[in-house]
Amino acid sequence: MQRPFETGDLVEIASVTGYVQQLNVRTTILMTLDGNLVQIPNATVYKSTLRNFTTNANRREDFVVGIGYDDSITDAQEIARRVLADHPAVLNDPEPSVLVDSLGDATVKLRVYFWLNGCEHSWLKVRSSVIRLVKRAFQAHGISMPDEAREVVFPQGIPITMLEREPAAAPSGDRPAPAPASPRGAPQDEQAEVSTKAEAGLYSEAAVIEDQARQAQQLKVEENLLPATETAAGKPAKGAAP
Repeated sequence: MQRPFETGDLVEIASVTGYVQQLNVRTTILMTLDGNLVQIPNATVYKSTLRNFTTNANRREDFVVGIGYDDSITDAQEIARRVLADHPAVLNDPEPSVLVDSLGDATVKLRVYFWLNGCEHSWLKVRSSVIRLVKRAFQAHGISMPDEAREVVFPQGIPITMLEREPAAAPSGDRPAPAPASPRGAPQDEQAEVSTKAEAGLYSEAAVIEDQARQAQQLKVEENLLPATETAAGKPAKGAAP
């Protein structure tokens, strides 16, 4: 009666996330992001908290990255902010932010917040892209990302064996001087592209899920209580009433 969703909307009901395929008198049918048809009893739908990701195209994502205590928090925040500002899938309005989240055992944890258009881009792919580019930028600017400290206990102690030191070799004028250590930068094979082949583009997977729905078991369209809607291709959505 309240029409909280339409056919094709991306929703989360009872911890199940998927695209609405049909609503009949008994169940609500979703196509999950894994390509599975899930039938949720309407009694559960009425009692559960329902999240509709389609009603507002914009959605916020975040992730945590830890930097060393010797690193400048302000510099790290600005480096991450520039990555977000230059990313084509990250929205400038609402503005992204990089905030200090907590003080860990070995790192200062920064939480990176950013917004994207969920109808145009996949939040999973964009999040992967942003994490990869922030990590690369930190390495290029010498911002360390140490592992959390671990304590190792040896109840029986550690046996130590003393070895005699060998006499040092006489210096040779022909021996080249050791090269100075170069500052640590981004790995040579670290890609600076916004999207890699592994991330398979940043586009929304709604069309892929819709194609999977068309190949799935046919639903009885006469039982669908939702009004007909059109997909991005201009064709009636699967399961929509004629």
